[in-house]
Amino acid sequence: MSRAFVKETNNDTVELPDRPISPHRNFVTEAGLAEIKAALGRFEAAYRAARHEGDQDAVAAAAREIRYWTARLGTAEVVEPPADRTTASFGLTITLRRDDGREQSFKIVGEDEAEPSRGTVSYVSPLARAVLSRGRGEAVMIAGREVLILDVR
Repeated sequence: MSRAFVKETNNDTVELPDRPISPHRNFVTEAGLAEIKAALGRFEAAYRAARHEGDQDAVAAAAREIRYWTARLGTAEVVEPPADRTTASFGLTITLRRDDGREQSFKIVGEDEAEPSRGTVSYVSPLARAVLSRGRGEAVMIAGREVLILDVR
């Protein structure tokens, strides 16, 4: 068989597919921008360490993260919380009362900084979209149930 038809691979190189990038605008809070920069710094350090150790899998993983965080940093749009805090908006904290009496508070943030277990949700999440531009005392439907907006701060 001719060598022209044999695929040669370099076993030293590991390629990972890029992480998907959201089609939504990359709105971030000031803290979110700092988190992006910190993540980029961590993965650049991990990349250097992996290259020094010759760990090709770790090099590939770190390079993938560097590509992702570089792209996110390049498209980040810092959104300042509005001075008027009468309606739910990006960067503000909203407190709801569910129909069973439970209260829940969350801050509306960018996609990369959203972490529901820490009380932050993405501005494109169904929860955030249900309350955006709504004010204290208004009822909204979330997951088929009515909730009351108690506070916007």
